[in-house]
Amino acid sequence: MEDVMQVSKWGNSLAVRLPKKLVEDMALSAGDELKVVEVEDRTIVVEKVDRKAEFLREIEKFRWELPADYKFDREEANER
Repeated sequence: MEDVMQVSKWGNSLAVRLPKKLVEDMALSAGDELKVVEVEDRTIVVEKVDRKAEFLREIEKFRWELPADYKFDREEANER
């Protein structure tokens, strides 16, 4: 992949418009986040941040076993 990207001014920051091929190869869409994981010799390595996967990994810490006879009752849970 040898697309040239131009750095542009965006408010007080700088921005780069990503070429379509890169967007497709990384399965990016509007609102996705990229994290810079390495900068070396004028080369930037980025990875896509998957917030949903991170959240699910973190929530696993709070998981506990339910009793074998446990049955969720939506009506009971929504009683006021």
